[in-house]
Amino acid sequence: MANIGPFSFPQSGFDGVIFDCDGTLVDSMPAHFEAWCEALALYGAGGIFKEDVFFAMGGRPTMDIVVELNDEYDLHLNPEAVAMAKREAFLKRLNTVTLIEEVADFASSLRGKVPMAIATGGSRMVIEKTLQVVGVSDWFDEVVTADDVSEGKPSPEIFLKAAKLIGVSPTKCLALEDAPAGILAAQRAGMQVISIPSPLLSHAV
Repeated sequence: MANIGPFSFPQSGFDGVIFDCDGTLVDSMPAHFEAWCEALALYGAGGIFKEDVFFAMGGRPTMDIVVELNDEYDLHLNPEAVAMAKREAFLKRLNTVTLIEEVADFASSLRGKVPMAIATGGSRMVIEKTLQVVGVSDWFDEVVTADDVSEGKPSPEIFLKAAKLIGVSPTKCLALEDAPAGILAAQRAGMQVISIPSPLLSHAV
């Protein structure tokens, strides 16, 4: 696993590249965290989801996280209802989402040269809207979402499916990820993994 800094990406040694979306390609984690807080408060569980725990759980499907919160805090939240409220709360904040410039530049440099895919724990509707908002919908050959697999990250299923769809052996794929679950998923798939610091911008000014 390689850490970026100062943003050196390999230029060879791979035949395909698979990007996580939230926190890797797009700076959307603050909007996602606010959406979680709003959705949980709506169902009487405001304040339980701390930011460090949120980042540690990044990359995992929303409903899986609700199930874990139920177990952790002895709650009885309806995973589907909370996931829907969280999605709506996030969509209201889509205008705050931006590309992570260094990762986007790397993706842009590979367009037309190697097949690329998105492998995300997000739902298809939300991810497609996110990619549209930041103007990169047409950059990727395939987009694989939580809706397309039976097991979310850290299972390798989503990365293996993305590799198959772009026609590249997993061991010949480079994966870019920011979250522990996603990094583990890509490693389990046999991919070379670039770890994107999270939150990358730490809103580094």
